[in-house]
Amino acid sequence: MLIVLVGMPGSGKSTVGRQLGRRLRLPFFDSDHAIEQRLGCSIRDYFAQQGEDAFRDVEQETLAQLLAGPACVLATGGGSVLRAANREALRARGQVVYLRSTPEDLYRRLRHDTQRPLLQVADPLDKLRTLYAERDPLYREAAHFTVETGRPSVPTLVNMIAMQLELAGHLPGGT
Repeated sequence: MLIVLVGMPGSGKSTVGRQLGRRLRLPFFDSDHAIEQRLGCSIRDYFAQQGEDAFRDVEQETLAQLLAGPACVLATGGGSVLRAANREALRARGQVVYLRSTPEDLYRRLRHDTQRPLLQVADPLDKLRTLYAERDPLYREAAHFTVETGRPSVPTLVNMIAMQLELAGHLPGGT
């Protein structure tokens, strides 16, 4: 069973994914971390040196490898859905859960985060709104389930995801 988390940067994919993996006794992988291991440098540096197209090529190859691997919980990068091939592969190989966060919720969570290059702009909330408008339809296209992240705690989100997967017949009862 492959459970794939998609959503905007800061929607909680890595945090929720780690706990969901523990709960379901599945290994957890973060595609951004796997990409950085493969590159031997940060995504930010590679992006700056090689450009977005080169990065998206590496991202697509890395996702394909992770999706071909054993059962796990996989957190994807926020832009992984930009390529149709990725959306199709994610949906075909795993149960895709879209952690949906409004731009305002994301801004509230991320406004002090200096590690995210996309937020180092004059108006980060406007940037988040633009990204959301572009990506929300793509996340929905890839996803089997959508979970609103809003205000629930991480354990509550993990329970909501596990319940949806169980109700859909993808998990044995009583997890």
